[in-house]
Amino acid sequence: MPIATHAAAMGGNVRVGLEDSIWNGPGKLSTSNAEQVTRVRGIIEGLGLGAATPAEARDILQLKGGDRVESDPAARFFL
Repeated sequence: MPIATHAAAMGGNVRVGLEDSIWNGPGKLSTSNAEQVTRVRGIIEGLGLGAATPAEARDILQLKGGDRVESDPAARFFL
């Protein structure tokens, strides 16, 4: 979390999740993505900053929402 804290303090974006790190503090394994999100959100708000909403994050990252993605009927066989 130290790098996420520094990034936020410098005006950067922060990404957390088990895909990025399995740790939720020194020597403490995360139990879920939600645990990391809750912790980093507390850090961000402690710095007087705000977290993006899901819609804002999709806009920042130029992602489509699930309602605007065409699905391939054959793809269900690969899940």
